[in-house]
Amino acid sequence: MHRDVKPNNVCIDHRRRVLKLIDWGLAEFYHPDTSYNARVASRYFKGPELLVELPFYDYRLDMWSLGCMLAGIIFMREPFFKGKDNSDQLVRIVRVLGTDDLNDYLTKNDLKLPAALEAAVRRHTKKPWSTFVTPQNAHLCPPEAIDFLDRLLRIDHTQRIQAREAMQHPYFDCVRAEAEAAAAATMTAAADGPCP
Repeated sequence: MHRDVKPNNVCIDHRRRVLKLIDWGLAEFYHPDTSYNARVASRYFKGPELLVELPFYDYRLDMWSLGCMLAGIIFMREPFFKGKDNSDQLVRIVRVLGTDDLNDYLTKNDLKLPAALEAAVRRHTKKPWSTFVTPQNAHLCPPEAIDFLDRLLRIDHTQRIQAREAMQHPYFDCVRAEAEAAAAATMTAAADGPCP
C-alpha cells in the first residue's frame, strides 16, 4: 500500500505517456488481518478508514486517494475535500457522501466517533454527483467518469473498486483502444519491414 497517493506524488511523462507514483516513504506491504497505523496519508486525500482510526485497512485506501484526485480534476475543485484538520476532513466527506454510510461503517467495525466529532458530523444525506457538475466542468464529467468516481469514493473501504477492476472500467476504454491501435501499428510496421 502506498498510503500517500496525492498529486505531488504523481509524475507524468506526457511525451512517453508514462505515469509514475513516487515517494514510497509511508508504504507498507499488505498482509490480511494485520493492524496498520492510521496516522498516514495527506489530509485532503486521507480515506475515511484513517479518519475514524480503523487499523485494519487494505490497498483500497489508495483507491480513495485516487478518487479524491479524480473528483478534483473532473469537478475543477482541487482539493475536492478540503478539511482544516482531520475531524473537519471527515465532516466534509460526510457532507457529500452522507451520514448513513458513515454510521453503517462505524457499526460494522464496532467504532464510535468522539462526542465532539459526532456532534460536528450531524445529519447529512448523500449528494448526487450531478450536484458538482457545472457548465465549466461538464466536458470532464461523462457518465463513465461519474460511475468510476462513485466506485472509488465509498466510505466503506471494502465496497471500493480495486485496482485491477479499475483498470477494466469503461472510463479507460479510450486509453485501451489507443494503446491497442498503437500496438497494431507497431506490429504492421515491423511486418512491412525488410526481410532478411
